[in-house]
Amino acid sequence: MNEVTILVPGFKDDIHFLAKLAKRLEAAGFVAECISPQPSNGAAPIELLAGQVARAITARFAPEQPLNLVGFSMGGLICRTYVQHLGGSTRTRRLITLATPHQGTYSAYLLNRPAGYQMRPGSAFLATLNEDLAALARVRVTSIWTPLDVTIVPAHSSRLPIGEMVAIWSPFHATLPSDPRVVQAVVRALRQPVEVGEQTKPPIPSPSPLKEKGTASSQIETKIPLS
Repeated sequence: MNEVTILVPGFKDDIHFLAKLAKRLEAAGFVAECISPQPSNGAAPIELLAGQVARAITARFAPEQPLNLVGFSMGGLICRTYVQHLGGSTRTRRLITLATPHQGTYSAYLLNRPAGYQMRPGSAFLATLNEDLAALARVRVTSIWTPLDVTIVPAHSSRLPIGEMVAIWSPFHATLPSDPRVVQAVVRALRQPVEVGEQTKPPIPSPSPLKEKGTASSQIETKIPLS
């Protein structure tokens, strides 16, 4: 059965935000669909938004339908919650995050709402999400980020300590999904094979603080400079 790639946008976004990326993925031969849980303005906790994604997937696709997930910014945390805590790892083959605050962002202190509290560095939500990466070890993970990000502070918070990290020197957080180099990186990640061995390998513990190079032997970091 052909895979379906689900795109999940982030803070204050809706299905239109990633529509261009979806069209570019379709032009590259993928089946892509956007799911945008609401409200995306931070008023709802991330677990509630992930539950909406889970229900939408259940309603739209057969249980045996394999999925890829692409999450932008807060959308990446929504995807992780689905995979790690709502059983999504059983049908997800690839998880790709774009500028997602995996370790939190200090800009979230400007958002005094439930999701804002959760995206602050050291939050209980992030501690729970990052303490056990066993579910992520069952899927192929790629975290794409830009060192120039001034929305995710510090920018390297967008790196996951498992799978492949791709640094693309794209100038703005909000325009990252439309950067042609990012689109190419997403396409490349979606075309990577999912090996059977990846389904059973143990999780890679998160180093603290994150170093410039991955500490695990199975981790890869790619850097793409400004064009």
